[in-house]
Order: sequence, then C-alpha cells, then structure tokens
Amino acid sequence: MDINLPLILVVASFVGLVIYLIDFFVLRSKRSKALVVLKQQLPSWNEVGSSDHTSFHKAADKINQEHWVVRETKSLLPIILIVLILRSFIAEPFQIPSSSMEPTLLVGDFILVNKFTYGLRLPVTRTKVLNINEPERGDVMVFFPPNDKRYFIKRIIGLPGDLIEYKNKQLWINGEAQSTQLVQADIDLLKRQLFVENLTGVEHKTYHTVTRPSKDYRILVEEGHYFMMGDNRDNSHDSRYWGTVPKENIVGKAFAIWMHWKDWSSLPSFSRVASIQ
Repeated sequence: MDINLPLILVVASFVGLVIYLIDFFVLRSKRSKALVVLKQQLPSWNEVGSSDHTSFHKAADKINQEHWVVRETKSLLPIILIVLILRSFIAEPFQIPSSSMEPTLLVGDFILVNKFTYGLRLPVTRTKVLNINEPERGDVMVFFPPNDKRYFIKRIIGLPGDLIEYKNKQLWINGEAQSTQLVQADIDLLKRQLFVENLTGVEHKTYHTVTRPSKDYRILVEEGHYFMMGDNRDNSHDSRYWGTVPKENIVGKAFAIWMHWKDWSSLPSFSRVASIQ
C-alpha cells in the first residue's frame, strides 16, 4: 500500500498547530489564573525562606508543568513544518525503482527533485499557486501518469502541440528525425545498444535492445499535456502505453543524483553523485 506522505505531513502539521494554539490561548491563561489564586492563598510567597515561599514554588512547578502531549507537540512541530515546507516547495528526494531511465538513472539511485522549477503547488491537492517556468523538451520530470497515483519519472519528449512519431526505434518530432549516434553495440547479454540522442539541442544517452521489437507510436500532443518516454526505450512503460501527462500531474524536475543504494545487500555509494542531464 502506497503511503501518502504529503497528506500525513499536512494532517500532522494541522493537528500540531491546533494543539499549540489551544495551549497558547487557553491552557496558558488557565495556568496564569491558577498562579494568581495561589499567590492570594500564600501571601508571603515572595519572601525567601518563608513557608509560603517554599509551598508556592512547589505548587507553581506543578501548575506550570505542561501536558506531555503539549510538550511533545512543541518539540516535533517545528521539524514537521520544516519537512513539509522543504518537501512541498523546495526539493523532494526519490529513489529510482526501475530500469526504465537507464543509462541516465539506475535502479537504486537516490535523486532530488526541484519542486518550484515549474511553479509552486500546494501539497496534497497539487493546485498551482505560482507560475515560474514551463517544462522544456529534454527535462527529466517526476509526475503522476493518467489514472495512476504512483510517482513516475521519464524524459519530456513532446510539448503541447508537437507531433511525435516513434517508428523503427527512431524518434521524429514535428516531422524532423532526431539525431542519434551509436556509441557502443551489444553492451550486455540483453544485446542493448548505447546511443547519444539529440533532442533539438538536448543531448542524452539512450538504450535500445536489438532483440525487442520497436514500440511504434504517433500522436499530436494536446494543449496542457506532455509526451514522456524513458531513456531505456525498449524497456519503458511510458506515454506510448498510457498517453500524455496533463500539466496538473507534474511534481517537479529531477536535477541531481545524491546517492546510490540498490538494496539492503549492498552499501550506500556516492560514486554516482552528479547532476541529471
């Protein structure tokens, strides 16, 4: 079962703020009134060495003692709010779960996603509240595919209004074949070939598997939508299968690899730390 962390953070922040405000405006006032009553009951409370002074401070300590829920909330709320703000509006970490973006991203790569590159969105509802930049062809983007609540990461191939064609493992954009250059053939037992592809000026590496047929596709990208493809062209579940991505499903732009950790049988590595091209 997928955990909706943004919703959990928002709910935790709301509950924490409510508890804090109740303590600030209600419970603190009750404590102050109790101290006033205590001072009236112990008129010599401020005379050092008197019995009233000793009794007053013992009782005052009990009155000023906050409920454990309030204490824990005050210690955890700043941390929760900081995580919520960083994760929702600045940057969010993700782990790559599949090989669909090889050779650019490997299974086990931990990446950072810029949450404000394409504009600020509210957590949970993902409503855009501020426009900043529009997605560009060649960007590696995290998003929700149509009718799916899982995060996906692919490369933007088609912008709104583009005619995208993929046939015989050759990509065409608006009738123009995109330049590809073979770098290495049969690099593994899968007989994959390594290419460098040029997306109208954006160069990146792709894999093609000789033993697999081409997943040909042709589409005119509608307004407000984006056509996404994985760099591992013959092993990617992308827009060729589930269509284009509406702009409201955008999460952010992947910009850096900060760690690699494939599974618990291996140790974390920082050898792949780099920006994402």
